[in-house]
Amino acid sequence: MRVVHVASEVFPFSRTGGLADVLGALPQAQAHLLGAGQGTVTVVSPWYTDVTGIQEIWRGPSDTGEVRVGEQVSQGVRYLFIGLAEFDRPGLYHPDDVARFCAFGRAVLTVLHTLDLRPTLLHGHDWQAGLTVAHAHLQGISTTFTVHNLAYQGRWNLAEAAGWTGLPNWAFSPEWAEYHGDLNLLKAGLTFAGQVTTVSPTYAAEITTPEYGEGLQGVLGRLHYEGRLSGILNGLDQVRWNPRQDRDIRPYSTPRGKAGNAKRLRAAFQMDQAPVLAAVTRLADQKGIDLLVQALPELTEDWNVIVLGSGDPLLTAALRGWNLHPRAAFVEGLNDPLAHRLYAGADAFAMPSRFEPCGLSQMIALRYGTLPIVRATGGLKDTVPTDIGFVFEEASPSALLAACREARTVRRDAAAWRERASRAMTLDFGWDASARAYLNLYQSLP
Repeated sequence: MRVVHVASEVFPFSRTGGLADVLGALPQAQAHLLGAGQGTVTVVSPWYTDVTGIQEIWRGPSDTGEVRVGEQVSQGVRYLFIGLAEFDRPGLYHPDDVARFCAFGRAVLTVLHTLDLRPTLLHGHDWQAGLTVAHAHLQGISTTFTVHNLAYQGRWNLAEAAGWTGLPNWAFSPEWAEYHGDLNLLKAGLTFAGQVTTVSPTYAAEITTPEYGEGLQGVLGRLHYEGRLSGILNGLDQVRWNPRQDRDIRPYSTPRGKAGNAKRLRAAFQMDQAPVLAAVTRLADQKGIDLLVQALPELTEDWNVIVLGSGDPLLTAALRGWNLHPRAAFVEGLNDPLAHRLYAGADAFAMPSRFEPCGLSQMIALRYGTLPIVRATGGLKDTVPTDIGFVFEEASPSALLAACREARTVRRDAAAWRERASRAMTLDFGWDASARAYLNLYQSLP
């Protein structure tokens, strides 16, 4: 089996969020399961200006301009990077991304053919790979398409964008890639793929409904009816996220070992002995951070609250305003070492998401013995046991506060809290089960 993954980012080369983490771990787990002589796994991603240290192996023309190809092999996976003029600028994403990823989507198959890399299965991830999936299908290659977040769809006025795609005219119809007068690259991935997956079973059911379907619930409902839509839960890189050997913290293997990290965290933020509630997050409506902000006046009666993240300017400003409070702290931006210290030193972890396709933060928190307080949606519902974490239904400040009060009550019983944390740290979120599920899915395709 020759598996080729196509995605807009892959850890550790390029990253803005969980998509990169998945592409950094899933292909390696698949390569391990396939073993020597049983198959190959390749990841294809853009060669951004910010991606350095890659060896160029080929340069030549394509129907969208000159293409450069770089390569790196690691942990049994071959990583290919496609360099185009559209990506010769700092940063990963820009306002003209639909045009940029149309050029990328057309270049992928050209590169694979040039390198004589003929996939048994091409697996595209999110809208940036939707056009590649469409072209692969048209060339008779078996395809799988994974939706990591349905809210991002890659839309552009069809009259302008049709010529960017290289697709036949019949593809620009509501049955395929057209959506209310726009080209929709995520819809192209959905409609052309042999199988469609998303990153948790609950989210797979949710996105067939108007509440979560982002306007595509009709397409997704049809795929579900046809047996072409399923949810496979993401895993967690349990080497990178391992409290027993984490270099950014004082390593520990039991909940009692968290004490030193908790003491350091409180000292760093000059906080009292109240338990710490942490959040490491994008500041976005999806993540329910506005609910957390509204709850802060009452939350800080019982908790020290620390938020690390960046995003929405209004949420950023609201959180900055709490920095003078003795029991609240906001750190703006991405800070990986601090994220590790928060997972290790906090007592509880807040994820009041309005929707959450899968989520990795709650898995990390559980692995570090930090009990999640989450809304019952998507992957949060699938990964947080209700007898370990604290799960609430309604997306409201009052429901979040009620769950936090329940957690605070349990926290007052040190033995009961440690017992929950001990069980949390034994949960297995490794990638092997998910990687095997994907391989089985590939083998079911014609």
